Formats: sequence, C-alpha cells, structure tokens
Amino acid sequence: MIRVSELKLPIEGNQKALEKKMAKALRVPVEDIKAYRIFKRSLDARKKHNIHYAYVVDVEVKNEKKILEKNKDKNISKTPDLDYKMLKGETMPEKRPVVVGFGPAGMFAGLMLAEMGLKPIVLERGGDVESRKAAVETFWNTGKLDVENNVQFGEGGAGTFSDGKLTTRIKDPRCRKVLEEMVDAGAPEEILYDAKPHIGTDLLRGVVKNIREKIKVLGGEVRFFAKVTGFEWNGDKIKAVLLADGERIETDDVVLALGHSARDTFELLHAENFALEQKPFAMGVRIEHPQKMVDNAQYGEAAHKLPAADYRLTYTTSKGRGVYTFCMCPGGYVVAAASEEGRLAVNGMSEHARDGKNANSALLVQVYPEDFGSEHPLAGMYFQRELEEKSFVAGGSDFTAPVERVGSFLKTGVAETIEVEGTYRPAKKECSMDDIFPAFMTEALREALPAMGRKLKGFDRPDALLTAVESRSSSPIRIVRDNTGMSLNYSGVYPAGEGAGYAGGIVSAAVDGILVAEKIAERYGWTK
Repeated sequence: MIRVSELKLPIEGNQKALEKKMAKALRVPVEDIKAYRIFKRSLDARKKHNIHYAYVVDVEVKNEKKILEKNKDKNISKTPDLDYKMLKGETMPEKRPVVVGFGPAGMFAGLMLAEMGLKPIVLERGGDVESRKAAVETFWNTGKLDVENNVQFGEGGAGTFSDGKLTTRIKDPRCRKVLEEMVDAGAPEEILYDAKPHIGTDLLRGVVKNIREKIKVLGGEVRFFAKVTGFEWNGDKIKAVLLADGERIETDDVVLALGHSARDTFELLHAENFALEQKPFAMGVRIEHPQKMVDNAQYGEAAHKLPAADYRLTYTTSKGRGVYTFCMCPGGYVVAAASEEGRLAVNGMSEHARDGKNANSALLVQVYPEDFGSEHPLAGMYFQRELEEKSFVAGGSDFTAPVERVGSFLKTGVAETIEVEGTYRPAKKECSMDDIFPAFMTEALREALPAMGRKLKGFDRPDALLTAVESRSSSPIRIVRDNTGMSLNYSGVYPAGEGAGYAGGIVSAAVDGILVAEKIAERYGWTK
C-alpha cells in the first residue's frame, strides 16, 4: 500500500471528498483506488476560521510500484509494516507464569503470555467488571466503600472507571498491537486512527471482559478476589506466591502489575527488601467547567459541528514548579476514587458519548522527593495518604468531598451566577483548600490558574469548581528492574506498568505488559 499524508478535509467533508483528495495527491483517477484505510485523523483547530481534519491514509491502488518510483512528493511513501511480530520458541517454562494484577499492564502481559501458549495464571485482588460496577455504584450512592473492589481495584484497573483515553507520547510499535486487540475486543474502530482516541468507561467495561475471555480461551486463567499477600524464595529466586486465602502457587515467573494504588502490597515489597526508589509525581484537584464554555473557547462558531472539545494546559511557576492539566474528561464527571477507609481521593470519568454538561480535568502540581520530608522509599505514598486523610476530614469524614469555587480560592470574589454544579457523588461540602494542601501547592495553583485563564478563556472563571484531592495521577515509587526486565534483586519477578513506575496511562502500561511478557519468553530462548 501507499501512505499519503497531509490530506486536509473540511469538518463537513465526507468519504467521497477524501477519496478525491487521495486520487489528486497520487495523480490517478478515483477509479484506480482499490481500497484504503485511515491511519491517522486529527482535528486542527489552531485557526478558528479554518478548522479542518488532517488525514494520513494507506491506499491500495493500481500500479503502486510505478507510482512510488515516479513520485517524489515527501507526503507519499510506501506504507511501513505495522504488524506485531510474536516471539517464537520451543522451550516452555516448567511452571505456569503468574501475573499479579489485571489492569492494563497485567491484562496485556497475560494476553501475550496466553497467545504464546504459556497459559498464565492471572491474580486480581478485586472483582470482575460486573461485581465491580455494582460495588462502585454503591459507594458513589451511599459512601459505603469496599476496600478490595472499587475504582482502583478490579478487572481493568483504575482505567476502567475513567475516560478510557488511549493517547500516549511513547512511539513504541507495540502501541498498535494494543489498539488492535482492543478493537477485536469490541472497542470502536476509530481508536486505530484518531489522534486522540478514547473508548469511554461504558464501552471499556465490555472490552476488558472480552480480553479476559480471550485469555481463558487460549488456556490462561483469570481469578478475581485473589489477593497476593506473600512470596516464597529459593535464595534470590521466586518459588511461589501466597494468597490471602492460604493458597500457594508455585512458579518461576511473576509479573508484578500492581497499579498505582496497591499500597499494602508496596509495603509488602518493602518488607521483602525489594529494590524500591522514590520518584516524582503530581497531586492537586479536579476542576470543573461548563463543557459548552470549553467548546466555544476551542472551536468558536464551529463548536456545534464538532465533538466535545478537550484541552491541555501547562504552566511553570516563578519558583520553577510545574502545574498542568491531566486526564481531561470532556462531558464527564468527577468520581469518588478512594480505596482505603479514612482517605478520600477523586478522579475523572467520561462515557463514550462525552455528553455530560461539565468538563473536568485534574489540575496538578509537581511533587518531588525533596517535598516528601523523608528518604524512606515509600515516603511519596505516605505523602499521598496525608493529603487524602486531610481531604476526608475536611469533607466530614464520610467521603463527602471538599470543594471550593475558584473565585473563593483566588480571593477574587464570589461568582455572580453559578453555572457549574459539581458532579461528585455521594456529596460535596464547601471547604478551604488551604486546610488540605501544603502552602507550596496552593501557592502554585493560585499562580497558575490566572495564567491558564489567559490561554483558555474562562478557565479561571469564579464559579469553576475545585474538588480535592486528585492524588493518584501516577505511582509514587519505582520497583527497580534491570535490562532483563526482572527486579534488581529477585530473579523471576518482573515489575510492570504504572504501579511499578514504568508507564503513565492505559496504552503505555499495556505496552509495558507486552514488554515483560516478551522478556519472560526471551528467558526461555524465544526470539522474533
């Protein structure tokens, strides 16, 4: 096939218009195009008077070789090979590999091991999507938390209750494999080519369930409410994992795909003398605006013709500290995301349609190891807990979330009209963010908000709502591993994904899961 880039189409453009653009670029009649597939589609809204889609398309056309030989256009080239190359080998492990955690990293590690015929055993401390959805709805409606089955723990990991964003900055070719598997599992086909793909939490639940079923069909096993509470060692080699119910599973290969909130397991790893290190992360609040305001700010008069708009804002304070928006959820909801009693955390979520009244985003302040006040490897985790505990108490100690209007927070005055009604459940309470956050964080937020308002009109509007505390943007630790993918000081243990400190989102975590599955196969002499 031939790849054609830089095809620009008006937002009202259709399939026939795109085909004409392809034919013109290749200088062939439309009839010569046998087939095509969109490789990438992005919306260019930098100039509001000229908002358009930009396409990269792979085209099957008559006389491809001759066209490529004659055409010197930099936007026309041979389509690269994007197929994932599976490792192959004959030597099989004596014992089945064990995957701990069934978020994106564990899910794709388990899937790849199953596709290679290694029949993994996947252990997930939380429940399947059906029981998990029921437990989460109960929590959001009543404030009654299930500490093992919630927004953080269970099938699909924390991403199951999110916007299902699949954007990533990594350029790893395994990204395509991740998206293709998701489409095979029921995700919309446009995630393969949209520049900012998302699934939405409503569709994502079905996707993760179907991936689970594929692992089982391929000979793997997926167990829920199977919490790992210990390990057995033969010197520095893994011998077995121990479960809370007393079961012991012998294995020579363990993938630790814990997620960023498995704090009790982090404490277990520290007690077991794993090589752990502090890492920087970020914390802050969720900020809500009217989605219509964001649409108008980003698209102007074309807003009514386009999908719900998003944004990404960054700012560096006068003291050099970064503040940025993260995990922006168009037409979404702020959700209760706690996983421990007495500690309150929030996150953002959108369904596929993104048709909620509000937009929300994390508004985060960079936090560095020197802010933790300790050299203990888990000091960042304890810092998270401290702010979550303050947030819990500020709200009334019943998972009511503390909220504050931007006008109050910036001390610029009360909003004359209130358009933004917060979406957090089970309840909200007006509080001061100064009672929750250390001064370096509130100072950074107060400096950043007006600056961001100059970039996105209305971002610092007085009735915009802040909800605390957004504390789970990424893992506060790294489980150190070497170039074999194994833990620095334990053979046969493969830390993976966001919780281990090697990823930052659904796709990058899934890619890391594939990577460690390959490392296990390479251990037994498999090659591509």
